[in-house]
Amino acid sequence: MQSSLFWFRRDLRSHDNVGLRRALMESKKVYAVFVFDRDILDKLPSKQDRRVEFIWESVVELKAALQAMGGDLIVRQASAEAEIPALARRLRVHAVFTNQDYEPDAVARDDRVYEQLRQNGIEFYRCKDTVIFEKSEVLTQSGGTFSVFTPYKNAWLKRLTHENLAEHEIAPLSANFAKSDNADSVPSLELMGFERTNLRTFIKAGMSGAAELFEDFQQRMADYKEARDIPSVKGVSYLSVHNRFGTISIRQLARVAYKAAYAETQKQKNVGAETWLAELIWREFYFQIIWHKPHAAISAYKPEYDALEWENDDALFAAWCEARTGYPIIDAAMQQLNQTGYMHNRLRMIVASFLTKDLLIDWRRGEQYFADQLNDFDLSANNGGWQWAASTGCDAQPYFRIFNPITQSERFDPAGKFIRKYLPALKHIPDKFIHAPWLTPPLEQQAIGIIIGRDYPRPVVDHATQRDKALAMYKTVRSHKMNIENLQG
Repeated sequence: MQSSLFWFRRDLRSHDNVGLRRALMESKKVYAVFVFDRDILDKLPSKQDRRVEFIWESVVELKAALQAMGGDLIVRQASAEAEIPALARRLRVHAVFTNQDYEPDAVARDDRVYEQLRQNGIEFYRCKDTVIFEKSEVLTQSGGTFSVFTPYKNAWLKRLTHENLAEHEIAPLSANFAKSDNADSVPSLELMGFERTNLRTFIKAGMSGAAELFEDFQQRMADYKEARDIPSVKGVSYLSVHNRFGTISIRQLARVAYKAAYAETQKQKNVGAETWLAELIWREFYFQIIWHKPHAAISAYKPEYDALEWENDDALFAAWCEARTGYPIIDAAMQQLNQTGYMHNRLRMIVASFLTKDLLIDWRRGEQYFADQLNDFDLSANNGGWQWAASTGCDAQPYFRIFNPITQSERFDPAGKFIRKYLPALKHIPDKFIHAPWLTPPLEQQAIGIIIGRDYPRPVVDHATQRDKALAMYKTVRSHKMNIENLQG
């Protein structure tokens, strides 16, 4: 075709981009656009949002990269639903290309964009880029959707070919980029109504930031299985936010991990690479769950658990959000989230279990708080993780598995190194009391200059008591379900 428009969303890179390559292959002239979507931005709870800043930094780098390739990037702040069809008409393109987004709201938006374009005789193509396998590409032998991860992972690996991991090169097609008179400079954060945050203190945005992190992680990947659960060490990749906004290609990540895990020439199995690849597959598992079971985005994957009678104590929820629960591992994790926009994955499981099964608060409230705070917020992964912890989701932990925050702390932060980093008030608490500081004898508290209840809160709940209440709550729902099944049977 003569000309087309490529719409960047969660794929902010100028290399190995499926939709962009297809547009360049099928068009003589390709314009590129990114829209800071006011339909999303205007709903954000704070004008200091690290994600907006991350996107902004990445868009600035992307624009420069496209200019270096002979093209440019049109940047708008508007309602994307209205702006994309309007821009396509103004540029008189024959088609709009983009990469598929699988979240229910995004799918509905794209359907509305498609209809507007169709009415103007403009084609709309959605390409697979953010995953290796999408929608119904990995199904059970009977053609159903997987609801348990391990069989899904095995089927995913069995289907995988080298072609699935191949790079979609952009550079050889760069002559087809169009320079646009409409490609003004990127509007400043301030012009969009946002302020600078502390993002740069913790992570570098853009393709260059992703490349640096991945290069570093490849040197540590072999140790991933053992190191990933210890929040005080550099054990994970820290690439989740880059994966979320597509500043690095999922094919590159999976290709390197697969080669390291399953190379026939290696003498010893690389369990670290194998474990990390499984985490990438978990990401796609949750994508296909949201695609096939969109109700899970707003309610329990297992509908019977919508009947759980949560206590939803607002004071306890505030204590959890503000890192005032009196359980150091919980409060340190929440401080990490509030201060940096990141939380270690093991800690996400611990704090989610604590909110739902110790504080007896609806998982959706925790899910929303994470959605507001996490740099790497992704609906499918966030929803899947919370429903896993609350035992309401697919392949979730059993309802009777309730993490003890003290023993979890002792296991994953034995010396209290992570706790002391984010809770400096506890820095002088002896190791034997760091996981339960309220057990520190009063005279010892006075000697080290910290009084529990004054300088650090006492526990807001008793774990053993709350565990019994949680078990009773879940058993009531399960009993009700069994009674209904017996009546129907």
